Amino acid sequence: MMRKIPVWIAALSLTLFMTSFARAAFAAEGETAADEPVFTIQRFVIAGSVEDREPVGVVNAFAFTTEKVYCFLEAGNITRDTTVSFVWYHGDKKMATVTLPLRKGSRWRTYSSKKLGGLKGDWKVELQDAAGNILETVAFSVE
Repeated sequence: MMRKIPVWIAALSLTLFMTSFARAAFAAEGETAADEPVFTIQRFVIAGSVEDREPVGVVNAFAFTTEKVYCFLEAGNITRDTTVSFVWYHGDKKMATVTLPLRKGSRWRTYSSKKLGGLKGDWKVELQDAAGNILETVAFSVE
């Protein structure tokens, strides 16, 4: 004698199976666990310029006449292609977000720049991963 399975039990079983299948597929694609970093931060600095892919004039204070500053990142041990965001703040006000790629490999250098517009005071740049987690912050002032 064949018993009928209630529809809700069949749906629940299918949902559990698909969730397990999706997790296995996700892991098979080489994704790292949430607590494993995708890359290491070698350098994260503010500079007056970038020349030949290197920061020049690394300082933490600029004259109010400075037109533009650069935030430079050197990442290492990048386990997969990803993105990072440079989030620029003047005081507590978000001024800009710049999202840039990091490619899988042993080393990647990139930077973001910001025109200061003569705004004096405290500034900071947050480095965020692809999920929006703050990885590091660098602060500077405009006097």
